[in-house]
Amino acid sequence: MPGLIDAHWHALFAALPIQVLMSADIGYIFLAASTEAERTLMRGFTTVRDVGGPAFALKQAIDDGLISGPRIYPSGAMITTSGGHGDLRPLSDIPRSLGGPVSVSEQTGGGAVADSAAEVQLRAREQLLQGASQLKLVGGGGVSSPRSPLDMSTFSESELRVAVEVAKDWNTYITVHAYAPNTVQRAITAGAACIEHAHLMDDETARMMSDKGIWLSIQPFLNDDDSVPLTGPSRAKMLQVFAGTNSAYELANKHRIKTAFGTDLLFSGALTVRQGTMLTHLAKWYNNAEILMMATARNAELLALSNLRNPYPGKLGVIEDGAFADLLLVDGDPLADITLVANPDKNFLMIMKDGKIYKDKIST
Repeated sequence: MPGLIDAHWHALFAALPIQVLMSADIGYIFLAASTEAERTLMRGFTTVRDVGGPAFALKQAIDDGLISGPRIYPSGAMITTSGGHGDLRPLSDIPRSLGGPVSVSEQTGGGAVADSAAEVQLRAREQLLQGASQLKLVGGGGVSSPRSPLDMSTFSESELRVAVEVAKDWNTYITVHAYAPNTVQRAITAGAACIEHAHLMDDETARMMSDKGIWLSIQPFLNDDDSVPLTGPSRAKMLQVFAGTNSAYELANKHRIKTAFGTDLLFSGALTVRQGTMLTHLAKWYNNAEILMMATARNAELLALSNLRNPYPGKLGVIEDGAFADLLLVDGDPLADITLVANPDKNFLMIMKDGKIYKDKIST
């Protein structure tokens, strides 16, 4: 079968606890990320779309063959407003003066705060300058940032349009982090090509996504096994997401929304090993063939929206002449038993990326 694709991954933030990410030297974070990149490839994920974080150097190291890992479609820093998801500044950094110094998290490329149309334009261009294949904007609140409720909206429609225009000028697209119906609808109206999450969307919002051909990049979060332990407001918001997952997928099917698979596993090396397990969760709404198609050819269609900013022009997610030679040899038939992908160490006998074999249990 083709190599798997994760459409919602955070290469720098996946394996380390958030306390370490907020305090450790950036060199240590990159070293940890390089180790996790190899583990990601060994789980059969030959390509990922990074939707927030300073993944440019990691991508280059992988592309140059210095380390093993999946292809990375980087977004660079996720662009947010003050108080939005991804704004993890300590309160001691407030007030922020317009044009003033940026926070430590912004200096390292984890996020970028923009509180005006001009700042959105600047931060968007900065990510593309560094090699972003698409832009990620935060349209509303998030789970891991305790001070941003899921129902809040960040950027105005006109501010989102600025990012859309910048992306268009660079021949690529923007994707918007959003959970609540009003936030999703605002992003669509502004011209976003893809929505991340949308677990709280309603029927009207789903219909709007379908009518306009908007992509939905959603994660099958079912219960506490799919998340690091959370407390306080973050715990309450995670429960909201769990409660909305089934409805969101049912709406996606009802309205035939173009749907991508991603995991968004964060802050735990023990959790990232569940990347394949997350894929098996889709059996609640799709048959095995649909699941495998979503994590390969369908996800490849989403990645191709990066157009002229595509760092890997060519066919992904398929086995055919002219396509990238990404192959998994599975000990069994995942069309009959999708749970095989949940244990790649045992069931993936061979892993090939771009014609190079990284794992071979046949010859050994």
